[in-house]
Formats: sequence, structure tokens, C-alpha cells
Amino acid sequence: MTADQPTILATSAGFARGRHGLFDMRPGPVHRFAAELANAGDTAKFCFLHQAVGDPENWIGATYAAFARTGYRASHLQLFPMPNHEDIRAHLLAQDVIWVNGGSVANLVAVWRVHGLAEILHEAWQSGVVLGGVSAGSICWHQGGSTDSFGLELRAFTGGLGWLPYSNGVHYDAEEQRRPLMHKLIADGTLGDGYATDDGAGLLYRGTRLAEVVADKEGPRGYELKRAADGSVTETPLPTRVLSY
Repeated sequence: MTADQPTILATSAGFARGRHGLFDMRPGPVHRFAAELANAGDTAKFCFLHQAVGDPENWIGATYAAFARTGYRASHLQLFPMPNHEDIRAHLLAQDVIWVNGGSVANLVAVWRVHGLAEILHEAWQSGVVLGGVSAGSICWHQGGSTDSFGLELRAFTGGLGWLPYSNGVHYDAEEQRRPLMHKLIADGTLGDGYATDDGAGLLYRGTRLAEVVADKEGPRGYELKRAADGSVTETPLPTRVLSY
């Protein structure tokens, strides 16, 4: 099954956390929403990409454990130290959802380009495979955003894949540098107009058009950020639907 049209779910949301440490996870509402968008239901095929943190075995294992008690069929694409699939294109095009987890967006996109993944992922997107992700896995589809890829002090990242012709601000309410830096970067022209998400919120794009903002609980919002003629930036909260999963 595939989405009705090219679909990207770009979020500051992800796995639901349990009580037993960092790797006690289960699929969150955004994962269930992604499966619904793919018209794949409770047996959706998910492929996880962890290149933003270098494909560590503990994160890969935790992802499988999170999905073990569901009907979803999980797999992963590993690029460190080498690809774990002989035919990357065939594997990705066979998925219902490709989900990209967070970390360094700068490293993520660089590694993808070395391995020709940008072209394969674009083909998957156009074929109806739902592309989704959190944090770095949200920024990557856009022109760029703010990132800690280069150190603890946030900086501009302008090397995104650019299929979504906007800037993207993640963790908008969770890290104090995020909101003012996005305003500054849009005001000075480093980044173009775009959208931002609080932790727990996500942007649903149909084609390159923002179709809806969703959240995994009450409170998180999405925002539109636009540069005015005088160089100031207008931030507009967007209607946000709480997912009922």
C-alpha cells in the first residue's frame, strides 16, 4: 500500500517513552499516523534510518524492541560501516513508511549523498512511500534550519535536500536558543520563510504543500514563520490537531 500522493511527516515527535530508561520505547501516535497515511494499517512496513547518530547497535536494537509487540513489520537501513542491504533501492521502495531518527542533520545528509540515498529517497517519496522523521529527520527534507550538528551553540544549516522549499525549526519550545535563532536566520536571509514545531508536534506535507499540523498530545503547536518587507519575522501559530491514537 502507498500514500495517495507524495507525503512527508516532519516532526518534533517520535517514540513514546517507558519508565525503564532511555531505550524503553514504543511506537508513538506519529508512527501510527504515518502508517495510516500510507494506507497500510496495523501491518505497515517501517524502515528506520539512524545515520544521524552513526547507526549505533543499541538504537537499532531498541527500535526493533519497540515494534516487537505490534503488528508493524520493522526493518532498518544501516550505512555504517557499510550498507546492510545488497539493493538499497529495492528495500526502500518496498516500504510503507521510511522513518528517520534524530541526531546530526549535517552528517545525515552528507552520508546520504555519498551513498546516493537522496535520489532513492526522492523516488520513494514520489512513489507513495511515506517519508517521516523527528528532529534531524524533519529538517533534512527542507532547505535547512537550526542545528547543534556543529556544537552546543546552535547554528544555521542550509544544506537540506530542499524538496520542501521552506526552512524548518524543530524543538521550538524545548530549547531556548531555537526560537530566537530561527527568527534571526530568517530575518537576515540565511534561511527562507518556513515552519516550526514544538516538541510533540508534526507537519504533514502533501506534495510540497503544508496540509495539516498534528500533535501527539494537547499543547504542542506548529508555527508559520514569514519575513516581512521591513526584515522583521512574523510568527503565526497554526491550527493543530491532536492525534487520537
